Amino acid sequence: MMHRRKFLQSSVAAGLVYAGTSRYAEPFGDMKFRVGLIGCGWYGTCDLLRLIQVAPVEVVSICDPDKHMLAETSALVAERQASKKHPRHYKDYREMLKERDLDIVIVGSPDHWHALHMIAAVEAGAHVYVQKPISRDVVEGQAMVAAARKHKRVVQVGTQRRSTPHLVDAMERIVKAGKLGTIGHVEICCYYHMRANGNPPVQPVPDHLDYDLWTGPAPLRPYDGLPHRRWWRTFMEYGNGIVGDMCIHMLDMIRWQLGLGWPKRISSHGGIYVQKGGKSNITDTQTATFEYDQFPIVWQHRTWGNPPDPEYPWAGFIYGEKGTLKLSVHRWDFIPTGKTEPTESGTAVIVDKYPEDRTEKDLELHAAEANRAHQRDFLRAIASGGRPVADIEEGHISSASCILANIAMQLGRTLTWDPVKHEVVGDPEANKLLRRPYRSPWVHPEVS
Repeated sequence: MMHRRKFLQSSVAAGLVYAGTSRYAEPFGDMKFRVGLIGCGWYGTCDLLRLIQVAPVEVVSICDPDKHMLAETSALVAERQASKKHPRHYKDYREMLKERDLDIVIVGSPDHWHALHMIAAVEAGAHVYVQKPISRDVVEGQAMVAAARKHKRVVQVGTQRRSTPHLVDAMERIVKAGKLGTIGHVEICCYYHMRANGNPPVQPVPDHLDYDLWTGPAPLRPYDGLPHRRWWRTFMEYGNGIVGDMCIHMLDMIRWQLGLGWPKRISSHGGIYVQKGGKSNITDTQTATFEYDQFPIVWQHRTWGNPPDPEYPWAGFIYGEKGTLKLSVHRWDFIPTGKTEPTESGTAVIVDKYPEDRTEKDLELHAAEANRAHQRDFLRAIASGGRPVADIEEGHISSASCILANIAMQLGRTLTWDPVKHEVVGDPEANKLLRRPYRSPWVHPEVS
């Protein structure tokens, strides 16, 4: 494996320049990256298909406890990859990783699985692309960073705003150019209607799904069909609500744009104020404040009503003495102080050289090029042995900050964070909540 990896690294260093300019990257001799996917749902499959577009990969293994999802992703892979081969199918990720024959593993499983899947993949010798948020609790995130460093593997987090072309352009033209002046306030938000508000009855688990394995370390809820296929995002058993799902993207985007690390204090309040029917238990309304020495970053989400700015329903707003910068996945606008209309703007880059993008089910077309750029950055880091733009530690800071906001809301008080000791200052009750209990026989990862 080491001989093979050294060959791949030298080959990618020589050949990666083709990735951004040709339909597919040029082949590296007879060698290809051997890739596995854990989690054949929406974004796991999306990430895999974008990687196929930019690198000479062979998808040899895919894993999911749902046989139907395995079959759907397998068909897409066979259609898209050069060999036209179907990958091997696995229900249990441990069996897939036991082969120890993968160079790259994409982790696209639900949030409650990210830590165990990523850590097991780097232990098996693979570099990892893991979706955000990286973890359900803060200690999981610590363990993930430690595992990546211990095994010397590159781990890229799916916070692809850091690779989004129009946002890179905004940072260069406005932030780095100093056009904002002194920054005094930042707002981030999401006003998408994204809670599952149904109340279906308990029902038999379908034969094609291993529900116990799907649940893994999370609490085993009576099966009602809701959490499976994306709606798991609306249950705190599996994730961290909309703050953990959507705030992390915007917080991470702002931290990257402005060069920020850990917030010093975090506070939050919210609840289910409007959408009281249904089983979903994440907040429909929540505000969080991430305090930095220079200024606060204030988050707001509502899953009901209209956004204050219809053009920016999921966005970041950087307020400087000289102007305001609006940032979203679709566009950016800079409005100088004293003006009412933007003087500089940009929009998402959509390219036409990937015709399959136009027909791919559920693909966010505006994000496809950002995803490809993020995959290329991941490969560059593998080639150089360096850190990717969304390194696991950066993903941990953004993920843990959002988790701390939820803990602050739960306890009803502001938390002061010590990033060196990795604990809430003077608050034993809060520190107990940095680790969630695992369902037996699954074992919570430790920092080693």
